[in-house]
Amino acid sequence: MTLSIPFSNSYASLPPHFHSRQPAAPVAAPQLIAFNDTLAESLGIAPGPPEDMARVFAGNETPQGADPLAQAYAGHQFGNFVPQLGDGRALLLGEVTDKTGTRFDIQLKGSGRTPYSRGGDGRAWLGPVLREYVVSEAMHALTIPTTRALAAVTTGETVQRETALPGAVLTRVAASHIRVGTFQFFAARGDTKALQALFDYTRTRHYPDVETPNDLLSAVIDRQAALVAAWMSVGFIHGVMNTDNTTLSGETIDYGPCAFIDDYHPDTVFSSIDRHGRYAYSNQARVIVWNMAQLANTLIPLCPDQDKAVEDFTTLVHSMPTRIEHAWLTRFGAKLGLSNPDPEDRALIEDLLTLMATDGADFTNAFRAIATSSARDQFSDRNTFDAWETRWQARIASEPDPRALMARVNPAFIPRNHRVEEMIQSAVAGDFAPFHRLTAVLARPYDDQPDALDLTRPPTDSERVRQTFCGT
Repeated sequence: MTLSIPFSNSYASLPPHFHSRQPAAPVAAPQLIAFNDTLAESLGIAPGPPEDMARVFAGNETPQGADPLAQAYAGHQFGNFVPQLGDGRALLLGEVTDKTGTRFDIQLKGSGRTPYSRGGDGRAWLGPVLREYVVSEAMHALTIPTTRALAAVTTGETVQRETALPGAVLTRVAASHIRVGTFQFFAARGDTKALQALFDYTRTRHYPDVETPNDLLSAVIDRQAALVAAWMSVGFIHGVMNTDNTTLSGETIDYGPCAFIDDYHPDTVFSSIDRHGRYAYSNQARVIVWNMAQLANTLIPLCPDQDKAVEDFTTLVHSMPTRIEHAWLTRFGAKLGLSNPDPEDRALIEDLLTLMATDGADFTNAFRAIATSSARDQFSDRNTFDAWETRWQARIASEPDPRALMARVNPAFIPRNHRVEEMIQSAVAGDFAPFHRLTAVLARPYDDQPDALDLTRPPTDSERVRQTFCGT
């Protein structure tokens, strides 16, 4: 069977200054590493022979119906505004509509230079491609909104970073690649006509019930508040929450220097480029509010009464911490078996987190142990834990089935940083077995998998990953 992708494109119909059309740059010798059959089936994509899929997903062959383009956008990077960024190493091949009628982008990442490359090579090396494949699919299995991975290929070429590294291309699937930075691109140019076209397109694609910029801002705030609370509930640190990495769809996007916490501490930072901790674990809730304020600024020109828009948008942005708090309480309450937590439960949750931070307890294992057995062995200060557990047992006494709820929301398996790094090093050496094993285990994060208990073990000091890096 020949690879078949039922493209039905819409972003390409937007005005020319929204994007730059171009094909991907061919590579020397593409080989397929992985193809996500389950995702493909849901998108109506029929696989073909591995060699055919390798050519398409490397960019050597443009499939019928595709309309490749690089999207334009701007963004605040670590608080500094850059008026033109754009897809410097990615191409939107086109869009498909799944069985529910939902539209998705199919994008090649690492497909060569574009007009937005800003001197970069437009390529990706194998490590970040496999990291994004593994972590994005793990996030999907954790039921957290995310872009997904359809395929990964090696290119048969090297990419020069600090050293020469094997090249690769990721095929990413997203509800869309519309970012806060996309709106900023046109707002910075005073292009109200383009802003209106982008607003109309975004509303049609993601928020059909939205009518006004005020409505759109409120809807995006809701999704982003829920997203960040979900991240925090599994110990995820995005690492680079720039406005160009904040989607209007409310999906997690860009798995560059991301990481999961091992031993819990709220100020944890992994990203090598986050030198001042702007995007530390505990700062994510504050940063997303700041990002939504930047979105609000771009929507003001679309409002007939701009003074009133400023007042309304200010109220909405100021309401966001309360929305995040509610989503956070719901998520963490469920982790402790509370089906309907109230504000007074925050102290119970925070006291446990404080004990974990003081004790150096493993975030994932401690919550999983509370859910499935006794967590006492997860703590060295057992007297303090015993006192907390007594309070918790009293609180859940009236809950109908707290253990079942906890088992559903406290994963046994996450993409631990040291396991991801081990997987990458094995792949660089030509062994993809750890990649395939990690992908399979993380597809069932809430299941007990006795043959994979080694993947639940926290790192030793020698295994600990202290910094993560983006791929550019």
